[in-house]
Amino acid sequence: MTGLTPAAERRTRILQEAVRQGLLDAGRSQLAAFVDLDGVAATVASLHRAFPSAPRVLHAFAAKANCLVPVLAELRRLGMGCEVATAGELARALAAGFAPDRIVFDSPAKTEAELRHALDLGVAVNADNYQELARIDRALGGRVPVSRIGVRVNSQLGGGSIAAMSTATSTSKFGVPLADPGSRQRLLRAYHDHPWLTWVHTHAGSQGCPLDLMAGGVGQAVAFAEEVNASLGRRQVVGIDIGGGLPVNFADDETTPTFDTYVRQLRAQAPALFSGGYEIVTEFGRSVLAKNGFTAAYVEYTKSMGGRPIAVTHAGVQVATRTVFNPDAWPLRIEAHDGSGRAKRGGPVRQDIAGPACFAGDLLARDRALPLLEPGDLITVPDTGAYYFSTPFHYNSLPEPAVYGVRTSGDGGGVRFELLRPAQDPWDVPGPDGHAVPGRRREYEPVHGVG
Repeated sequence: MTGLTPAAERRTRILQEAVRQGLLDAGRSQLAAFVDLDGVAATVASLHRAFPSAPRVLHAFAAKANCLVPVLAELRRLGMGCEVATAGELARALAAGFAPDRIVFDSPAKTEAELRHALDLGVAVNADNYQELARIDRALGGRVPVSRIGVRVNSQLGGGSIAAMSTATSTSKFGVPLADPGSRQRLLRAYHDHPWLTWVHTHAGSQGCPLDLMAGGVGQAVAFAEEVNASLGRRQVVGIDIGGGLPVNFADDETTPTFDTYVRQLRAQAPALFSGGYEIVTEFGRSVLAKNGFTAAYVEYTKSMGGRPIAVTHAGVQVATRTVFNPDAWPLRIEAHDGSGRAKRGGPVRQDIAGPACFAGDLLARDRALPLLEPGDLITVPDTGAYYFSTPFHYNSLPEPAVYGVRTSGDGGGVRFELLRPAQDPWDVPGPDGHAVPGRRREYEPVHGVG
């Protein structure tokens, strides 16, 4: 595989073995996704190394990035906690075996029932606003909470290059503003009035946000915690939840920025975070999983339109929703392979890579230079381990693809697959009464399981 990066060589090796074992088959199983569990373990280890072991640090994986229960269970075994943003994600975290005290609940729209359930379990809760604080107060009914409880603050420092991923703007929907007139003083009073408020939470942004803005947001949260403790004359705030949001490099196989790089920024802008006086929670998601997953799909047809070649594949909006609807903010790489999974050779030809959905914009890539694709070829889409195939979009009733975990036994060793999510059967549909009615079995249905 001369000319390929080590990561691309590994993807090609996995792809070839998936074809050999029948997990991908042009006639029966045209789309599948893969999570490199060895890569996940290496990434989590790098995260643990980047942060100090004392005071206590809990790295809570953001379940929204990949909410498959077997993936969450794998992260639990690697020593992570779990951050959840909905009741559904909380249910998945519990199903994956996370202890309640290693789960953080961050939804901006928690219901009273959800809050009571989380507090009864001992799940950590970050309140988003004053009305939610009042609900928590009522739910506690004067008792000392088992849960760690904090407030999400918005530093209002600004945004990054993707507006939808910028949460520290002056008008963000998240958290309590620190810069609005009178807001800081009101929040200080809330901490005075509620001794069970012992944490401060912030999350300044995500993909497209510069590290100095993210670290600056953490610095503002730490400064507010110091202000609370100074005004009370005691250390009521004992922990800082710094959120996640480390951007991912989608341009090539290099992992940048690294967790080490971010920690250096944090040490520069929030030195008190590492003073020993605070416990730390992180909420990284995309940066843990994105580069450890890829999607593979067959080319079904090719054509030319207006002089431009078009390859119609089985991967589109259902597994790459953000890229299809906002390609400039979320560009993805495409790699070309022949039907056996070998990297395809040949001079670059500019072509569109289209998906199967019935609208013109269902494109993974426009005018992309690749070896000319043909029916029966395969494409791989790297860096899709977070937010892509794990969160499918059901447009056109397109079925969810199978997802496989992958482990290898070292250089040149075997490749082992673990079914993490079975392929959805498109012929099993609900009947008029809403109950499932198995459709007619077809010879060309996708095969489930590991060959």
